[in-house]
Amino acid sequence: MPLLNTTIIRLNEITTLIEDKSQLSSENESLIKQIFKEINKKGERYDVDEIESWFENEGSWNVKEVRTRIVNISHYAQSKFEERNKFRIVDDTCDDGDSCNCGS
Repeated sequence: MPLLNTTIIRLNEITTLIEDKSQLSSENESLIKQIFKEINKKGERYDVDEIESWFENEGSWNVKEVRTRIVNISHYAQSKFEERNKFRIVDDTCDDGDSCNCGS
């Protein structure tokens, strides 16, 4: 699944905001966690392998351990989001406003 343009914009935001790409501070990690949390909250889905590939190909993230940490954060954020939203309540109201059991 290719990354959405809105997700790529957020990944560029990470690249722009983090000056030292050779190591992540705790503040950097908090920022990255928040960005991935927001991506997930907006309902944007991403493949963690695509995130990894994007950071490898971006050009300024030369330290593999840092890229791996970012990928791990993205995976953790996605897993936590999915865990919390596992049992979503399905809207049982039909398009015309009447209650029904058809599931649409």
